[in-house]
Amino acid sequence: MNKIKKENIKHIIGIVSGKGGVGKSYVTGSIAVELAKQGYRVGILDGDVTGPSIPYMFNITSGVYGDEEIIYPATTEKLGIKIISSALLLAHGEDPIMWRGPLIGSLVTQFYTTVNWGELDFLLIDFPPGTSDVVLSAFQTIPVDGIVLVTTPQQMVQQIVKKTYKMGEEMKVKLLGVIENMAYVKLPNSDEKYYLYGQNKLEDLQNTFPINILGSLPFLPQNTKLVDEGKIEVTDTTEFSAIVEKLIKELQNE
Repeated sequence: MNKIKKENIKHIIGIVSGKGGVGKSYVTGSIAVELAKQGYRVGILDGDVTGPSIPYMFNITSGVYGDEEIIYPATTEKLGIKIISSALLLAHGEDPIMWRGPLIGSLVTQFYTTVNWGELDFLLIDFPPGTSDVVLSAFQTIPVDGIVLVTTPQQMVQQIVKKTYKMGEEMKVKLLGVIENMAYVKLPNSDEKYYLYGQNKLEDLQNTFPINILGSLPFLPQNTKLVDEGKIEVTDTTEFSAIVEKLIKELQNE
Protein backbone atom coordinates (compact mmCIF):
# COMPACT_ATOMS: atom_id res chain seq x y z
CA MET A 1 0.00 0.00 0.00
CA ASN A 2 1.40 3.38 -1.02
CA LYS A 3 1.92 5.97 1.69
CA ILE A 4 0.35 9.39 1.15
CA LYS A 5 2.93 12.15 1.49
CA LYS A 6 1.85 15.71 2.27
CA GLU A 7 4.50 18.23 1.32
CA ASN A 8 3.08 20.86 3.70
CA ILE A 9 3.85 18.68 6.75
CA LYS A 10 7.57 18.47 7.51
CA HIS A 11 7.62 15.81 10.24
CA ILE A 12 5.07 13.22 11.41
CA ILE A 13 5.66 11.59 14.78
CA GLY A 14 3.56 8.82 16.27
CA ILE A 15 3.21 8.66 20.05
CA VAL A 16 2.54 5.09 21.21
CA SER A 17 2.35 3.01 24.38
CA GLY A 18 2.30 -0.68 25.13
CA LYS A 19 -0.66 -0.31 27.47
CA GLY A 20 -3.03 2.33 28.78
CA GLY A 21 -2.61 4.46 31.86
CA VAL A 22 0.95 5.63 31.22
CA GLY A 23 0.11 9.24 30.37
CA LYS A 24 0.63 8.94 26.60
CA SER A 25 -1.88 11.65 25.69
CA TYR A 26 -0.47 13.97 28.35
CA VAL A 27 3.00 13.48 26.87
CA THR A 28 1.64 14.08 23.35
CA GLY A 29 -0.05 17.31 24.40
CA SER A 30 2.96 18.50 26.38
CA ILE A 31 5.39 17.88 23.50
CA ALA A 32 3.04 19.82 21.24
CA VAL A 33 2.89 22.70 23.72
CA GLU A 34 6.68 22.84 24.12
CA LEU A 35 7.19 22.75 20.33
CA ALA A 36 4.66 25.55 19.89
CA LYS A 37 6.35 27.60 22.62
CA GLN A 38 9.58 27.26 20.64
CA GLY A 39 7.89 28.73 17.58
CA TYR A 40 7.10 25.60 15.59
CA ARG A 41 3.79 25.09 13.77
CA VAL A 42 2.16 22.07 15.37
CA GLY A 43 -0.85 19.82 14.83
CA ILE A 44 -2.23 16.88 16.82
CA LEU A 45 -4.16 14.04 15.21
CA ASP A 46 -6.01 12.28 18.02
CA GLY A 47 -5.84 8.69 16.78
CA ASP A 48 -7.28 7.23 19.97
CA VAL A 49 -10.72 7.20 18.36
CA THR A 50 -12.66 5.30 21.03
CA GLY A 51 -10.92 7.00 23.96
CA PRO A 52 -10.13 10.54 22.81
CA SER A 53 -8.71 12.90 25.43
CA ILE A 54 -6.68 15.50 23.53
CA PRO A 55 -9.55 18.02 23.06
CA TYR A 56 -10.35 18.00 26.76
CA MET A 57 -6.75 18.82 27.69
CA PHE A 58 -6.95 21.91 25.49
CA ASN A 59 -10.54 22.78 26.48
CA ILE A 60 -11.76 22.43 22.89
CA THR A 61 -15.35 21.35 22.30
CA SER A 62 -15.92 22.73 18.78
CA GLY A 63 -14.17 24.49 15.92
CA VAL A 64 -14.01 21.63 13.41
CA TYR A 65 -15.94 22.28 10.20
CA GLY A 66 -16.03 21.21 6.57
CA ASP A 67 -17.71 18.64 4.33
CA GLU A 68 -17.05 15.16 2.91
CA GLU A 69 -14.12 16.42 0.84
CA ILE A 70 -12.22 18.62 3.27
CA ILE A 71 -12.18 19.20 7.01
CA TYR A 72 -10.68 22.15 8.87
CA PRO A 73 -9.25 21.34 12.31
CA ALA A 74 -9.91 23.21 15.52
CA THR A 75 -7.19 25.60 16.68
CA THR A 76 -6.18 26.14 20.29
CA GLU A 77 -6.61 29.59 21.74
CA LYS A 78 -3.18 30.37 23.19
CA LEU A 79 -0.61 28.63 20.98
CA GLY A 80 -2.52 27.97 17.76
CA ILE A 81 -2.06 24.18 17.84
CA LYS A 82 -4.32 22.48 15.27
CA ILE A 83 -6.35 19.54 16.52
CA ILE A 84 -8.61 16.91 14.98
CA SER A 85 -10.34 14.29 17.10
CA SER A 86 -13.34 12.00 16.92
CA ALA A 87 -14.61 13.76 20.06
CA LEU A 88 -15.04 16.94 18.02
CA LEU A 89 -17.31 15.21 15.51
CA LEU A 90 -19.89 14.01 18.03
CA ALA A 91 -23.08 15.83 18.92
CA HIS A 92 -22.35 15.09 22.57
CA GLY A 93 -18.80 14.62 23.84
CA GLU A 94 -19.80 11.77 26.14
CA ASP A 95 -21.28 9.69 23.29
CA PRO A 96 -19.29 6.46 22.70
CA ILE A 97 -17.88 5.40 19.35
CA MET A 98 -18.56 1.69 19.00
CA TRP A 99 -16.88 0.74 15.73
CA ARG A 100 -14.89 -2.27 14.67
CA GLY A 101 -11.12 -2.01 14.13
CA PRO A 102 -11.00 -1.51 10.33
CA LEU A 103 -13.47 1.40 10.48
CA ILE A 104 -11.50 3.09 13.26
CA GLY A 105 -8.25 2.63 11.33
CA SER A 106 -9.74 4.16 8.21
CA LEU A 107 -10.94 7.18 10.20
CA VAL A 108 -7.40 7.91 11.40
CA THR A 109 -6.14 7.77 7.81
CA GLN A 110 -9.03 10.01 6.73
CA PHE A 111 -8.10 12.52 9.42
CA TYR A 112 -4.64 12.68 7.88
CA THR A 113 -5.71 12.87 4.23
CA THR A 114 -8.93 14.91 4.44
CA VAL A 115 -8.03 17.50 7.05
CA ASN A 116 -6.59 20.77 5.74
CA TRP A 117 -3.64 21.05 8.12
CA GLY A 118 -2.07 24.04 6.40
CA GLU A 119 1.69 24.36 6.84
CA LEU A 120 3.01 22.32 9.77
CA ASP A 121 6.48 21.69 11.13
CA PHE A 122 5.22 18.79 13.25
CA LEU A 123 2.15 16.60 13.19
CA LEU A 124 1.87 14.43 16.30
CA ILE A 125 -0.39 11.37 16.13
CA ASP A 126 -1.67 10.16 19.49
CA PHE A 127 -2.25 6.45 18.85
CA PRO A 128 -4.34 4.12 21.03
CA PRO A 129 -2.38 1.76 23.31
CA GLY A 130 -0.94 -1.47 21.94
CA THR A 131 -0.50 -2.75 18.39
CA SER A 132 -4.08 -2.51 17.18
CA ASP A 133 -5.55 -2.21 13.67
CA VAL A 134 -5.42 1.57 14.05
CA VAL A 135 -1.65 1.64 14.46
CA LEU A 136 -0.92 -0.92 11.75
CA SER A 137 -3.28 0.68 9.20
CA ALA A 138 -1.84 4.13 9.86
CA PHE A 139 1.74 2.91 9.40
CA GLN A 140 0.76 1.48 6.00
CA THR A 141 -0.76 4.73 4.69
CA ILE A 142 0.79 7.63 6.63
CA PRO A 143 4.51 8.43 6.15
CA VAL A 144 5.37 8.49 9.85
CA ASP A 145 8.97 9.63 10.38
CA GLY A 146 9.23 7.71 13.62
CA ILE A 147 7.49 6.77 16.84
CA VAL A 148 8.00 7.70 20.46
CA LEU A 149 7.17 5.09 23.09
CA VAL A 150 5.74 6.31 26.40
CA THR A 151 6.06 3.96 29.34
CA THR A 152 6.30 3.86 33.11
CA PRO A 153 9.27 2.24 34.90
CA GLN A 154 7.61 -1.03 35.90
CA GLN A 155 8.87 -4.55 35.36
CA MET A 156 6.86 -5.08 32.19
CA VAL A 157 8.70 -2.22 30.49
CA GLN A 158 11.31 -4.50 28.92
CA GLN A 159 8.72 -6.60 27.12
CA ILE A 160 6.81 -3.52 25.99
CA VAL A 161 9.88 -1.76 24.64
CA LYS A 162 11.05 -4.85 22.77
CA LYS A 163 7.60 -5.47 21.26
CA THR A 164 7.33 -1.86 20.11
CA TYR A 165 10.84 -1.92 18.66
CA LYS A 166 10.10 -5.12 16.71
CA MET A 167 6.75 -3.77 15.50
CA GLY A 168 8.52 -0.68 14.18
CA GLU A 169 11.10 -2.84 12.43
CA GLU A 170 8.43 -4.95 10.74
CA MET A 171 6.46 -1.85 9.67
CA LYS A 172 9.67 -0.01 8.67
CA VAL A 173 9.03 2.79 11.19
CA LYS A 174 11.90 3.88 13.40
CA LEU A 175 11.61 3.98 17.19
CA LEU A 176 12.93 7.49 17.81
CA GLY A 177 13.13 6.96 21.53
CA VAL A 178 11.47 6.10 24.81
CA ILE A 179 10.01 8.49 27.38
CA GLU A 180 9.72 7.23 30.94
CA ASN A 181 6.71 8.96 32.49
CA MET A 182 5.83 9.26 36.19
CA ALA A 183 9.27 7.94 37.08
CA TYR A 184 9.62 9.93 40.30
CA VAL A 185 8.19 12.67 42.47
CA LYS A 186 10.01 15.63 43.95
CA LEU A 187 9.50 15.99 47.66
CA PRO A 188 7.92 19.30 48.80
CA ASN A 189 10.40 22.14 49.35
CA SER A 190 13.24 19.89 48.26
CA ASP A 191 15.13 18.84 45.14
CA GLU A 192 15.24 15.27 46.43
CA LYS A 193 13.67 12.74 44.07
CA TYR A 194 11.64 9.75 45.23
CA TYR A 195 11.54 6.99 42.60
CA LEU A 196 8.20 5.22 42.71
CA TYR A 197 9.32 2.05 40.94
CA GLY A 198 13.07 2.12 41.55
CA GLN A 199 15.77 3.70 39.42
CA ASN A 200 17.53 2.92 36.15
CA LYS A 201 14.91 0.64 34.58
CA LEU A 202 15.47 1.97 31.07
CA GLU A 203 19.19 2.43 31.59
CA ASP A 204 19.49 -1.25 32.46
CA LEU A 205 17.56 -2.18 29.31
CA GLN A 206 19.67 0.16 27.20
CA ASN A 207 22.75 -1.92 28.06
CA THR A 208 21.30 -4.88 26.18
CA PHE A 209 18.89 -3.31 23.69
CA PRO A 210 19.38 -0.47 21.14
CA ILE A 211 17.02 2.18 22.47
CA ASN A 212 17.35 5.94 22.75
CA ILE A 213 16.13 7.39 26.06
CA LEU A 214 14.52 10.75 25.34
CA GLY A 215 13.79 11.55 28.96
CA SER A 216 12.54 10.54 32.38
CA LEU A 217 9.62 12.63 33.63
CA PRO A 218 8.44 13.31 37.17
CA PHE A 219 4.87 13.12 38.37
CA LEU A 220 3.76 16.76 38.61
CA PRO A 221 0.49 17.21 40.55
CA GLN A 222 0.25 20.88 39.54
CA ASN A 223 0.30 19.91 35.85
CA THR A 224 -2.27 17.18 36.43
CA LYS A 225 -4.66 19.72 37.92
CA LEU A 226 -4.24 22.12 34.99
CA VAL A 227 -4.67 19.35 32.42
CA ASP A 228 -7.89 18.23 34.15
CA GLU A 229 -9.10 21.82 33.82
CA GLY A 230 -8.30 21.94 30.09
CA LYS A 231 -5.33 24.25 30.62
CA ILE A 232 -2.43 22.18 29.28
CA GLU A 233 -1.20 25.19 27.29
CA VAL A 234 -0.24 26.98 30.52
CA THR A 235 1.47 24.01 32.19
CA ASP A 236 5.18 24.10 32.95
CA THR A 237 6.80 22.17 30.09
CA THR A 238 10.38 22.77 31.21
CA GLU A 239 10.85 19.01 31.64
CA PHE A 240 9.98 18.57 27.95
CA SER A 241 12.56 21.04 26.62
CA ALA A 242 15.40 18.52 26.59
CA ILE A 243 13.07 15.83 25.21
CA VAL A 244 12.11 18.04 22.27
CA GLU A 245 15.76 18.87 21.64
CA LYS A 246 16.70 15.16 21.50
CA LEU A 247 13.67 14.38 19.35
CA ILE A 248 14.56 17.02 16.77
CA LYS A 249 18.13 15.75 16.70
CA GLU A 250 16.92 12.21 16.05
CA LEU A 251 14.77 13.45 13.15
CA GLN A 252 17.71 15.32 11.68
CA ASN A 253 19.74 12.10 11.75
CA GLU A 254 17.16 10.33 9.57
